[in-house]
Amino acid sequence: MAESFLFSMAESLIAKLASRAYEEASQVLGVYDQLKEFKQTLSLVKAVLLDADQKQEHNHELREWLRQIKRVFNDAQDVLDEFQCQTLRKQVVKVHGTTKEKVGHFFSTSNPLVFRYRMAQQIKHINERLNKVAADRHKFGLQIIHVDTRVVHKRERLTHSRVSDSDVIGREQDKENIIELLMQQNPNDNVTNLSVIPIVGIGGLGKTTLAKFVFNDKRIDECFQLKMWVCVSDDFDISQLIIKIISSANDLVSADAPPLPQNLSMLDPEQLQNQLTNKLTGQKFLLVLDDVWNEDRVKWVELENLIQVGALGSKILVTTRSHSIASMMGTVPTHILEGLSQEDSLSLFVKWAFKEGEEKKHPHLVNIGREIVKKCRGVPLAVRTLGSLLFSKFEVNEWERVRDNEIWKLPQKKNDILPALKLSYDLMPSYLRQCFVSFSLFPKDYNFNNLLVTSFWGALGLLESPENNRMPGDVANQYLHELLSRSFIQDFFNFGTICSFSIHDLVHDLALFIAKDDCLLVNSHIQSIPENVRHLSIVENDLHGKLFATKAVGVRTVLFPNEGVGANSEAFLTLVSRYKYLQILDLSNSTFETLPRFIGKLKHLRYFSLENNKKIKILPDSICKLQNLQVLDLNKCMKLESLPKRLRKLISLREFFITTKQSVLPENEIAHLSSLESLVITNCNNLESLFSGIELPFLKTLLVDNCERLKAFPLDSKHYPALETLAVYSCDNLDLSKGHEDQNSNLKLKSVLFISLPELGTLPHWLQGSANTLLSLVLDDCRNLEVLPDWLPMLTCLEVIFIINCPKLQSLPDGIQCLTSLERLEIEDCPELCTKYMPEVGECWNQISHIKQITIRE
Repeated sequence: MAESFLFSMAESLIAKLASRAYEEASQVLGVYDQLKEFKQTLSLVKAVLLDADQKQEHNHELREWLRQIKRVFNDAQDVLDEFQCQTLRKQVVKVHGTTKEKVGHFFSTSNPLVFRYRMAQQIKHINERLNKVAADRHKFGLQIIHVDTRVVHKRERLTHSRVSDSDVIGREQDKENIIELLMQQNPNDNVTNLSVIPIVGIGGLGKTTLAKFVFNDKRIDECFQLKMWVCVSDDFDISQLIIKIISSANDLVSADAPPLPQNLSMLDPEQLQNQLTNKLTGQKFLLVLDDVWNEDRVKWVELENLIQVGALGSKILVTTRSHSIASMMGTVPTHILEGLSQEDSLSLFVKWAFKEGEEKKHPHLVNIGREIVKKCRGVPLAVRTLGSLLFSKFEVNEWERVRDNEIWKLPQKKNDILPALKLSYDLMPSYLRQCFVSFSLFPKDYNFNNLLVTSFWGALGLLESPENNRMPGDVANQYLHELLSRSFIQDFFNFGTICSFSIHDLVHDLALFIAKDDCLLVNSHIQSIPENVRHLSIVENDLHGKLFATKAVGVRTVLFPNEGVGANSEAFLTLVSRYKYLQILDLSNSTFETLPRFIGKLKHLRYFSLENNKKIKILPDSICKLQNLQVLDLNKCMKLESLPKRLRKLISLREFFITTKQSVLPENEIAHLSSLESLVITNCNNLESLFSGIELPFLKTLLVDNCERLKAFPLDSKHYPALETLAVYSCDNLDLSKGHEDQNSNLKLKSVLFISLPELGTLPHWLQGSANTLLSLVLDDCRNLEVLPDWLPMLTCLEVIFIINCPKLQSLPDGIQCLTSLERLEIEDCPELCTKYMPEVGECWNQISHIKQITIRE
C-alpha cells in the first residue's frame, strides 16, 4: 500500500533533475543525456500514477506494477543522493579542504574517473529498468492525470478542527453515569480500598474522550485528593506502569512534595514499589488506565495489590475494547459505550464539515451527509474524519464521491480498519501520505511535537518545497495543520511556535497497515525482517539477533523510539555499517563507550542521535565528514568531554543538541554552521558563559536547560535576527537581565518559556522588543518571581499565558484586559493569584473574564 504516494516521489525526482545543481553535476560527469532520458520516461510514468493509485485496490497485477516502479524510484533516489553528496563535498573542499583532500575524500575512490564510470553505469541500468516497466503501462488502460487534485482547501482558521471538550455530542448521559459511579460509596468500599469501573466499546467510539470529560470535571477534583492518567495500550509491563503512575501523580502533587529520583527507569522493582507506596498511601485517588489490552489476570492482580494502599473510596477507571478484560478487572457493572444515534452523528458531522451556521446554505449537502453518516455506524471517529475531509468543499460531486465510494462495499472483518479512515487516506494529497505513514515507526500513544516531526520528515526528504524560500519547519507545520484538519492527529496543543499532538490508536493501525511493506516495528513477536524493508523501529531491548538474520541492505532508518530501549552491542554497529544509504540513525539510550570511524562514511546520513548515552566520552572527528547531516543530537551524553573538531564542515546542520563537560563551547566552529536553525544546550554543568558576539543569522529556536554555572548570555536582534522561540530551564544562577545593556533589543520572539529559574524576580526588559510578535509566554516553577512588569500589556499579540507554581506572584499587571488577543490563560499553584482571579468570585475576575479559555487550579 505504500505505493500510494509514488506520484509525490515522481514529482520530487523530476524537481531534482530539473535543478541547476543536478544539471551541472550531470554535465561534469558526462551523464547529462542519460539523465535527460530518465526524466522524460519518468514524466510519462508520473502522468498515469494518480489513476493507477485509484484503481490498484481491486487489481493485483496493477499493484505489482506499482511495486516495481517504487523499487526503480528508490534506486534512482539513491543515485541522485550521490549527486547531492558530491555537491556538498565540493562546497566543503572549496572552503575548508585542500587539493589532496579533494581527491582522496571527495570521491568514493581515489580516481574520479572510476566514480564517473560507476555513476554512468548505475544511471544506464536504472534507465533500462524504468523503460521496461513504463512500457507495461498501456495494458492497464490508465488515464493521464497531471495534477493531484486531492488538496486541502485554504482556510482562514483551523480552529474548527479543535472542537473543545464542551462541544462533544451525545455523551452527556454517559458522563453523568460514570461520575455517579465514581462518587458514590460502593458496598465493596468497606472491604477493599479500591473500586474498578470499566468502560467498554469498539475502537473509535470515544472511550478515551469520555474518560477525559470525567477526569477534568470539577466534581472529580473535589472528590479525589489525587488524580492520575496512564495510557496502557499493548504493554502491561508492571515496572513501566508503576513509572507512569508515579510520574502522573508527581505532575499533580504539591510543590512541597519530596522530589522524585531523576531517572525512575534506573530503579529496581522494589525501589519502584516503595516510590509508588509513598505516593498513594492514605490518598483518596482516581487512576485512569486508558486503552487496556492485557488479559493476563496474574499481571492485573499484581498491579492491583500494589495500589491497594490508597484511602477508602479510591477508584480506577478503565477503558478497553474487551468485555473479558472488563469482567476480569471490574468490581462494579461495566459501562458499555454504544454508538451515537443517527441524529447525534449528523450533528457531529455538520460541526466538522461546515463553519458555524454554514450548513443552512447547503441543505442538499446536508442530505448527502446524512447518507454518509449512516455508513459510519455511530462511530464518532469515522464521523469526524469524514466531516473534516469535506470541510469547505461545496461541490456535490465531491460529496457523492465519498458517499458512493467502492470501499463501503468491501467485506469487513471484526478488526478491520474503519473504512472511513481508509477512504480519507485515499483522498489525501500524495505529499501528505508520505508524512502520515512515517507515524507507523512510533509506538501507540506516542507524544509527538512539531520539532520532532520536522527533524524526522526533513531527514527523510519529505519537506522539499517547490517554494525554495520556505523553511522546512514552516512546511512541516503546514503539513501538520492539514493532518489536523483531516482529524488524522488529535490532542493538538499550540504553545506559540511549539505544538504537541497524538494519534488515535485506530489511525495508528491505519499507518501500520499502509506502511507494512516498507516500515517495521521490531518487537518480540516479529519472527523475521523482510528483505525489502527500508525503515526499522526497534521497540524492545535484546532483539538485535533478529536484525542480524535479515538480508535487508536498503535500510534508510534505524530508530529506537521508546525511552530506555537502545542499542547495546558492537555487533549492532557492524550491522549498521552495511546500510550505506542510511539516512536516520537513532542510537539514543545506547551504551557504547566509543563509536567506530566508519560513522563518517555514512555519507547519506541526515539524522544522528546519541541522546542519553551515559558512557561515551569522545566522538570520532570523522562525524564532521557527514555533509548531509541535518540533525546531530548529543543531548544527555553526560560523560562527553568535548565536541568534535571542525564542526564547521557540517554545512547542512539545522538542529544541534549539545551536552558536554566543556566550560566554553567552540563558538567559532558553531558560528560557521550557516544552516543552523535550532540549538539546544542541556546539562552543560561546567558552562559559565554563552556566545559573546557571534552571529547565528538563521537560528529560530534556542533552548538552554540545566546549565547550573551559567550566569548570563546576551540576546539581541543583531546576532539572532531570526530567533522566534526561547526556552530557558533549570539554570540556577542565570540572571536574564545581565548582558543586555541595549534596552531595545528588537528581538522578534514568538514563544518564550522560563522554567525553574530561581533568579527570575521579574521579566527581563528586553522582552519589550517582541511586543509585536510574542504569541506565547510560559512561566513555571519560578519561585522568586514577585511581580510582572507594567509593560506586559504592551505585548498585544499574546495568545497564551501559563503561570504555574510561582507562589510569590500576587497579581497580574494593571491593563491585563488590554490583551485582547489573549485566548488562553492558565494559573496553577499560585495561591494569591488563584484567589484573586478565581472565576466569578475572585475580586479581580472582571480583569480577565474576556479571555476565551481560563483554567485556574489552586
